[in-house]
Amino acid sequence: MMTQHHGTSAPTPPRIPGRAGIAGIDIGGTKIAALVVNEGGEIVARGVTPAPARDGGTAMADAAARLTLDLVASAGIELTAAGVGAAGVIDHEAGVVRAASATFVDWAGFPLADELGARLGVPVAVENDVNAFLLGELSRGTESARDVLGVMLGTGVGGAVVLDGTLRHGPHGAAGEIGHTPGFSDVVCTCGQTGHLETLASGTSIGLRYADRTGVHGVVASQVADRARAGDEDAIAVFDAAGRALALACVSAAGLLDLDSAVVGGGVIRSWDLLQPAIERTLSTDSPVSGIPLRIVPAALGGDAVALGAVASARRLHLVRSVKSTSSSTVEGEVA
Repeated sequence: MMTQHHGTSAPTPPRIPGRAGIAGIDIGGTKIAALVVNEGGEIVARGVTPAPARDGGTAMADAAARLTLDLVASAGIELTAAGVGAAGVIDHEAGVVRAASATFVDWAGFPLADELGARLGVPVAVENDVNAFLLGELSRGTESARDVLGVMLGTGVGGAVVLDGTLRHGPHGAAGEIGHTPGFSDVVCTCGQTGHLETLASGTSIGLRYADRTGVHGVVASQVADRARAGDEDAIAVFDAAGRALALACVSAAGLLDLDSAVVGGGVIRSWDLLQPAIERTLSTDSPVSGIPLRIVPAALGGDAVALGAVASARRLHLVRSVKSTSSSTVEGEVA
């Protein structure tokens, strides 16, 4: 049962090791996934609920809060903070969604941190979902580099970058957005411009590029993968083009930022066996000028990566607020 606090006069209950916890929430266009970790970092509850993206930001916050509170109650812990990895362009300092795709109604401008915090009663940190994915992989996955690129191959292609151990947001919150690197095709991208990496390497684009080659429409990426494994030359060519484009984009980023590692997640990596040959061929001919080999590896955490990265963000926010609170109390004591 979740502990309820009413005012400041009630005595603080003793802390029980493993009893306090942090929630990580992954908000996407079709589903909301959440998990709860205890003080030792162990996942003690996880769950999924449909995302009411067409019903607006308030409905999304309600659904995320209900799922989280149910998990907290089932785990029998006291929630101390929560983190969110959310689709869209995120103002992580204000916890506001700055921009989002047409999939989300009334999502742009929604004050997600404040709204979710009011429902959960704890501080809430909000990150872009790809940023959270990379933080999750670095905190729990097999990748441990301090300078690393993260790429998500899903409906679109998203990116994130960690430099010297710190997530880089950039002045406009768009650091690492490798999916809209130009020069890979003559196809119009979802953003309206032409030739971006996303036109070849996203799950949506894999189906579309197969249709371009064969005239067969309505085949999704997983079906293209099945055809490639069965020897369909057009399907193999589509994955070869996606793998080569992905590798070249990663090499470009490595050259600009002196990276030696990239971790790739998203639904398309279920077809890593089809992407990897082209990635390896490309890395053998187009390596970073530094002479340091670039490692491009699949993500290790699967569907938990975004939520675990959100936990890492929440832990940092909670610690920062705790430090500020302690500093203020010390100053006040000294003045008194």
